Amino acid sequence: MTREKTHRTQPHDNCRPATSWRRVTAAFHAWRTRRQEHAPPTSDTGSPAPEAVPGANTLWRMRTTVQDEPGSLAALCGALAGQRVDILSLQTHPLAEGTVDEFLLRGPAALPVSAITTAVESAGGADTWIERADAHDLVDAPTRILGLAARTALDSAELPLALRQLLGRCTIRSQPAPAGGGRAPGGLPVEGALDDTVMRLRAPEGGVIIVERPYLPFTPTEFARARALVELDARLGPRLPHGRDVLTLAEGSDITVRRADTRDLEATRAMHERCSARTLKLRYHGPVGDAARYLNHLLSPRYGRTLAVQTASGRVVGLGHLLWDGDETEVALIVEDAWQRRGVGAELLSRLVALAVEAGCSSVYAVTQASNTGMVAAMRGLGLPLDYQVEEGTLVITARLGEAVVTSAEELGSASAP
Repeated sequence: MTREKTHRTQPHDNCRPATSWRRVTAAFHAWRTRRQEHAPPTSDTGSPAPEAVPGANTLWRMRTTVQDEPGSLAALCGALAGQRVDILSLQTHPLAEGTVDEFLLRGPAALPVSAITTAVESAGGADTWIERADAHDLVDAPTRILGLAARTALDSAELPLALRQLLGRCTIRSQPAPAGGGRAPGGLPVEGALDDTVMRLRAPEGGVIIVERPYLPFTPTEFARARALVELDARLGPRLPHGRDVLTLAEGSDITVRRADTRDLEATRAMHERCSARTLKLRYHGPVGDAARYLNHLLSPRYGRTLAVQTASGRVVGLGHLLWDGDETEVALIVEDAWQRRGVGAELLSRLVALAVEAGCSSVYAVTQASNTGMVAAMRGLGLPLDYQVEEGTLVITARLGEAVVTSAEELGSASAP
């Protein structure tokens, strides 16, 4: 389903199924405008403070801009000490004028955030931003960045997630390269561009990766780190984890579930040609034109992760997509007609949700039709809290993720992972 905000979950306009698809898109946009947006804070998280426990402490992440002159940092540290706030770590981000100091703080649970910001401002800090932190923030920056680089090196689909973990809450969009090749859209320099709360980076495949964080400007240091991750991704080229699971269905047929990408374009297009018009309509909500054009988008690891189901002979008979959509994540399925109602879709969905949990997603949503009883049943089969929204025949089912979801291989038969 296309989202106007991010343009991530389906191909750009000239690849969409025509009129009926646009009606579904318009209905979905109307639903989206009534949802609470993920608006990061300007000063605090906005969540109510828990009741203070005597002797308890709270972790905070804070940024403030100080003058780059002797004694400015000492004054800031003294002001924090006066509030009995410990500095656990400090990173400095040099600017043309001044310095952005990023702190990990530990203070008394009873201390209100306003007392911290007032103390910082009285010591010369400006443009102060603060939010709650947790134990994950205790990892030092070099270790965290090396871990993100290692994840990116193993899997092309990790780049958007690594950028989000590197930069905090932000929206990441991928703008494809112009048709027929050529330079990146807008004549973006090879080194990318940084404009306050927006950074634009040259994607390895020729497009542009746009990162936006309206609530907190990016620093040149963050821009350099993000650019280094993208360069690493470009140098390593396309790559996927090699793991695959062989499952035996209840009636005795063996299937293999594995990761897929654009190298599977021909096999997935052939599967679409074997699907009935009804199956294609339930998946894409309208007439399907040139499947190769939008499959190339959906299979790209830049936009998410794809799982393929193939038979013992190697024929692809099912696809499941986990698509990054800004702050949210979409799941989408298609199973060839002859393999429907055999548990393949439920197995795909279970594994996609497990990948979403692994990626740190708080929820996943599926955009379908009320008549798509198979997809509705598969979402209910997850055993997770579900929210339903209906707009002009379009059904949006959102699953809230809690503990990691275990794949339901035992419901299908036996499994092995060679």
